[in-house]
Amino acid sequence: MAREESTREAYGRTLVELGEANPNIVVLDADLARSTQSQMFGHKFPSRFFDLGLAEQNMIGIAAGLAASGKTVFASTFAVFASARCFDQLRMSIAQPRLNVKIVASHGGITVGEDGFSHHAIEDVGLMCSLPGFTVIVPTDAVEAAQAIRAAAALLGPFYIRLSRPKTPVIHEDGYRFVLGKAVTLRPGRDATIIAIGVMVALALEAAHRLREIEGIDCRVLTMPTVKPLDEEAILQAARETGAIVTAEEHLLQGGLGSRVAQVVSSHQPVPMAFIAIKDVYSRSGKPAQLMERCGLTAEDIMDGVRGVVLRKARQMAFRLGGR
Repeated sequence: MAREESTREAYGRTLVELGEANPNIVVLDADLARSTQSQMFGHKFPSRFFDLGLAEQNMIGIAAGLAASGKTVFASTFAVFASARCFDQLRMSIAQPRLNVKIVASHGGITVGEDGFSHHAIEDVGLMCSLPGFTVIVPTDAVEAAQAIRAAAALLGPFYIRLSRPKTPVIHEDGYRFVLGKAVTLRPGRDATIIAIGVMVALALEAAHRLREIEGIDCRVLTMPTVKPLDEEAILQAARETGAIVTAEEHLLQGGLGSRVAQVVSSHQPVPMAFIAIKDVYSRSGKPAQLMERCGLTAEDIMDGVRGVVLRKARQMAFRLGGR
């Protein structure tokens, strides 16, 4: 069985390592340091850690001030609060002056589970991608999360990094190297491509394996950890070489990975596409697995999406050949 680890735990450990190497790093939280794991930094460097209580908007303002004074600032809370509650502060105080603030938000998506839809961040990726100058990352696993945190610390400018609550399978080997703005091919394939982010990557690999073993459909699987800026070259190569694309994300259909990939594909290399995402609804309280099934975010849902685009590709090919 694959090793499992939560991306938020990787964040806490990496913050401590960065703090030891760089005294200019300051960390903020909003009464959720135990959950976001930023408390690890607070225990090690109490003079550089500020827990601001239930005042997320104020936290963003303070982060902006610290960054304007030359600090590298990490600010953490749940993804639903970081993106929705603080959007105006992020827009005015961080994005417009392009300050060196890294928003690392845990508990993204519906796998927060029993906390209910008030705590389900399903709009956050779209909101953060809409802010000019922001880099948006959704790590695949704990290995990639740690490296993405390091990349954010090394580069100037605002970042949004979305982490998850539960432990998830570790997909990448220890020798893996995250490259900002680059997709990763986890599985080759010629019949269709699945492009997935976050907790959906493990499900995409499961779907691809089952499709190959049971139905002989050969799927390429790409992770797209940097949602902004996208790896357009990898997307267009997948469109050219496999002729069909399915995106998979734990996010609303509108504004997330699927919307961004579709913009690239429709502009340069139109092919049949399907989108595995949360439709135009909010979820409810429940076990994460139950919510994923209810919202159509399972390996079987991805398989259905692949079957559909492969069939459409075949029909288009038959139509073109018939018209000659």
